[in-house]
Amino acid sequence: MLVRFYKSLYLNSNLFYAVGVVVFLYLIGYQFATVYVLAHFALIGLSILVGLEVLILYRIDKGISGTRVAAERFSNGDQNTVTLHISNHYPQKVTVEIIDEVPIQFQAREHSFQAKLAKRGVKTLQYQLRPTERGAYSFGHINVFASTSMHLVQRRFEAGEVTTVAVYPSFLQTKEYEFLAISNDLQQLGVKKIRRIGHNYEFDHIRKFVIGDDYRSINWKATARTGDVMMNQFQDEKSQNVYAVINMGRVMKMPFEGLTLLDYAINSSLVILNTAMLRDDRAGLVTFNEEVQSVLRASKSKGHLTSIMETLYAQKTKFGEGNYERLYYRIHKEIGQRSLLFLYTNFESMVSLKREMHALISLSRNHLLVVVLFKNTELESITKARARNVEELYIKTIANKFQNEKELIAKELEVHGIHSILTEPGNLTVNSINKYLELKARGLI
Repeated sequence: MLVRFYKSLYLNSNLFYAVGVVVFLYLIGYQFATVYVLAHFALIGLSILVGLEVLILYRIDKGISGTRVAAERFSNGDQNTVTLHISNHYPQKVTVEIIDEVPIQFQAREHSFQAKLAKRGVKTLQYQLRPTERGAYSFGHINVFASTSMHLVQRRFEAGEVTTVAVYPSFLQTKEYEFLAISNDLQQLGVKKIRRIGHNYEFDHIRKFVIGDDYRSINWKATARTGDVMMNQFQDEKSQNVYAVINMGRVMKMPFEGLTLLDYAINSSLVILNTAMLRDDRAGLVTFNEEVQSVLRASKSKGHLTSIMETLYAQKTKFGEGNYERLYYRIHKEIGQRSLLFLYTNFESMVSLKREMHALISLSRNHLLVVVLFKNTELESITKARARNVEELYIKTIANKFQNEKELIAKELEVHGIHSILTEPGNLTVNSINKYLELKARGLI
């Protein structure tokens, strides 16, 4: 009991100031008797106030309680809200300092709050956390340091429970795009409208002619039968296979705003696969580095998105070298039907591309391959900056060289009939959906 008392009792800074004043009075009191007496009274009064505050704080066993409300799963790369409810069980007002023990991965010390609690009152506080890695995150206790209006000592309370939350790929981003995909309003987030080229081949229904319709779609038999001009309505072909193929090798380790390129690819692939399923296509997943780590066959069944999310959550890598030959062999063996493959990877030079070009060309023979490449935004900032000396001019020239080589890589892929997306990591999801809608509109899948 005594040990617990000492562990929970903290001295406030105001007490140190008061003790300093008393010591100062004692030092002066050696020369002035009146001041010496005053120092005695000050010491006695300070001792009484400290004892009184300790008595007030410790007369109730559980004077302060609190709970933490957070989702069971956090969304990687997004702001996730944490809510604290702090309750005062004392019959008087108290001042509290609240420090929440956030997971060690955040390396954060700023989540402390100062608040005043009315008697029997409750205070609700909120803050946000942005994880940048998938995995399990453990919260500790909520530490509440309570003091009275005297502010001489504090009593520490441990509130809340030790909990663990799992950080999954960005399901908040997925829900945001899901709503827009259902309402056919994806352009609100920057997804451009795609002009349709020719006809899609899947018949939907017959309807009446409206101004602006293509005369080539007139259904002459239905027109003769009804007396009105009737049109054949076509729709995007459905039940096509769409795969996200993610390279978990060392080229995906580069960070951007806290997240690695791998996590950007994982978040984007979850969105694009969900969008494909909402448009009645089948979604699948392949991950690889030195070996092919996982293959999730394309499907649009209920609960398949959950399987994709769980598979992406469980992906672990040592960022080794990606093996494209083994990737080609595994896809050739397990994916027989022609499919749209979004290959999330990165090539920094033409040499690295040509080393893997044979495997990419082999993949593109049987499937519609889209290679997703990432721009180095740090290089862009260097090329836009003004060079002030010879050294900065040299650095700017080299940065321009690397940037131009990335564009040459994209053109080299197009020369071999392989589609590509060269994008900043922050615009990856929008550009991927643009490409998917473009390929659907052109009837290539």
